[in-house]
Amino acid sequence: MGNTLTIVEAHAKLKAKEITSEQLVQSCIDRIESVDGKLNAVVYKNFERALEQAKKIDAAGKFDHPLTGIPFLTKDVYCEKGIPTTACSNVLRSKDYAPPFDCTTIQRLHAVGAISIGKTNTDEFTQGASTETSCYGVTKNPWDTSCVAGGSSGGSAAAVAADECIFALGTDTGGSIRQPAAFCGCTGIRPTYGRTSRYGVMSMASSLDTIGPLCKSIEDMAIVLEAISGKDPLDATTGDTEVPQYAGTLNGDIKGMKLGLPKEYFSDGMNEEMKTAVMDAVEVLKNLGAEIIDISLPHTEYATPCYYVICPSEVSSNMARYDGIRFGHTVSGADDLVDYYHKTRTEGFGDEVKRRIMIGTYALSAGYYDAYYRQALKVRTLIKKDFEDAYQSVDAIIAPVTPSAAFTIGTHEGDPVAMYLEDVFLDPQVMAGIPALSVPCGETKEGLPLGLQIMGKQWGESEILNIAHAYEQATDWNEKKPNL
Repeated sequence: MGNTLTIVEAHAKLKAKEITSEQLVQSCIDRIESVDGKLNAVVYKNFERALEQAKKIDAAGKFDHPLTGIPFLTKDVYCEKGIPTTACSNVLRSKDYAPPFDCTTIQRLHAVGAISIGKTNTDEFTQGASTETSCYGVTKNPWDTSCVAGGSSGGSAAAVAADECIFALGTDTGGSIRQPAAFCGCTGIRPTYGRTSRYGVMSMASSLDTIGPLCKSIEDMAIVLEAISGKDPLDATTGDTEVPQYAGTLNGDIKGMKLGLPKEYFSDGMNEEMKTAVMDAVEVLKNLGAEIIDISLPHTEYATPCYYVICPSEVSSNMARYDGIRFGHTVSGADDLVDYYHKTRTEGFGDEVKRRIMIGTYALSAGYYDAYYRQALKVRTLIKKDFEDAYQSVDAIIAPVTPSAAFTIGTHEGDPVAMYLEDVFLDPQVMAGIPALSVPCGETKEGLPLGLQIMGKQWGESEILNIAHAYEQATDWNEKKPNL
């Protein structure tokens, strides 16, 4: 079946005329129709338009780019012209909001002939760590449907793991690509802040948000990342830095590389199966010629508290635009403008969005700004310096993605703090703005995937992709598939 192919495999077959783009798209459609009722990963199906695009590409017969004719799914925060984009929130869903433009990433993928086939589930406005806060309901893990797929890019991760597409797009603010990738047994990367354009992707926290792909292999991830990276005049935060040919630098040679192992990521509370899987991965990397060096990132413990001051503060600002006047959910019977806002947001927003708006508004309010938000920015600088100091002696840093495997749906219901602590290994890289990726490295005795996190220097995607590629070539974890 074409839907099980990687980008590299599919491209080879398309060029050799062994398969058509239409057949490839249809195989993904058939898979979605067959299994998504169990997963709830896809919230909008763009099948008819996708098949039309595939037919045009087949008629042209040119497959010069690796992504030409390749079907993908998009997290439901990427604006796509004429396609309902709701951020999985009732504030937009009730009116079937359809953007009048394509975001930069979609433009870049369309320019090379990639084919969007639908939107994937996410936590409402990406605010969550499990894809349990979506107005469309929970996305389930394809390895065990009683467990979460992770969040907030859980729909994208589940879809890739279940072969509903060839690759998918996600966003990572506080680990929302890496964590679901680890939970679902696929690869995912958070690029350097500013490597990819956020223009046209609905914001949660503007100084933290990044966008990136979830894929079936590291080579695929390199191909997609190269296609979507680069300076964008519509996004002032993108860096004017040359984009390497990521796929061309994957030689699998990591001999002599120095990899740091931070002691703070191996706390007493870590799951033993996770620790064993990561240490086994360390041995693989050592056998490939890497030198493992014990390091310390002393401010790691402050990253999550810091994140949950800065992120809600920016949420408070970004959510203000959803007022029910220009677009989105509307109400009737309001007494005045304030009452209208109150009713619109009460009905339109879910509990987690409301919680973060209130926390952020409080942290930014007069009398508390200096005590919370300003202090968090200072701590952020210290966390960034930890990484800068570490990279004086190592080329990259390796650690677990999460303390444990995917948890059961409803585990943290009513306990938001416990949910926030799921991000404990994912927030430091966010504070530092550095690239980090997740690659499968093992499984629990119940068969749930576990992920290895590889972190690099600013703009150092090439190095961590090559390390992950070397590891992937030496193991077979990425080849394992869930039984649906």
